[in-house]
Amino acid sequence: MEGSKDIVKGYVRYLKLQRNMSANTLDAYQRDLRKLLDYLEREEKDVRDVTLEDLHHFAAGLHDIGIHPRSQCRILSGIRSFYHYMQLDGYRDDDPTELLESPQIGDHLPEVLSTAEVDRLEASIDLSKWEGHRNKAIIEVLFSCGLRVSELVNLKLTNLYFDEEFVRVLGKGSKERLVPISHRAIEELKWWFDDRNHMKIKPGEEDYVFLNRYGKHLTRTMILIMIKRQAVEAGITKTISPHTLRHSFATALLEGGADLRVIQALLGHESIGTTEIYTHLDTSTLRREILEHHPRNMKK
Repeated sequence: MEGSKDIVKGYVRYLKLQRNMSANTLDAYQRDLRKLLDYLEREEKDVRDVTLEDLHHFAAGLHDIGIHPRSQCRILSGIRSFYHYMQLDGYRDDDPTELLESPQIGDHLPEVLSTAEVDRLEASIDLSKWEGHRNKAIIEVLFSCGLRVSELVNLKLTNLYFDEEFVRVLGKGSKERLVPISHRAIEELKWWFDDRNHMKIKPGEEDYVFLNRYGKHLTRTMILIMIKRQAVEAGITKTISPHTLRHSFATALLEGGADLRVIQALLGHESIGTTEIYTHLDTSTLRREILEHHPRNMKK
């Protein structure tokens, strides 16, 4: 699609010269547009032939992988700008984004934590308490791996591959996936294991990673209560839950420039929107993307 590349180059020049955008803003616009271009490439569609339905499928995909509505709005705003330019410069007679709606942003929508807020959440934990290192490890694994809370409570010691830096996750429909795990999360888990090794564990519960004080694996409700209490301790006024950390994981990767297909695979989603575009990704691709784009792995 050489023609499409020329259009994008012209668009970047337009943003730079006619709209006088700063380098940072220009970079953000290009990152957001790249997500649409990657999607269209997989669908074998040219930017000049895109329909409103195509854009609806793309927008549904942003929602499907848990991208925060504010980030969705920003991405779609950039795409509107791109097609406005295409119409302005005569590449298209129409603007397919005219009827493209952005998600409504309201207080009832799920919150997202920044990396700094996750750090605050963890820093507020009293590590002198027996459950301190356990709770810190829980928060870090949720944020670093993007697990569902149901996947976290069922995580087993035999699912951890620290040497390879992966965890094996049993997701919805009993489908397994491998998710890279950060050095930070491994470190927090090892601190928890030091405490866990001194516990009296109930028979049959030995393989569960996270246990309560009675040596039994945790429930989703226990983790929800813990995270809400910790948010109060950290002075975080957002309404959060374990799922907030999963949303934060996906948003952090998106903001860092990760491919939507990779985020989709890491979260264990099989489809983006109404279109089946799931393709196999080998573990080296997953590792590279999460190392390059997740804040826990980026070098300062």
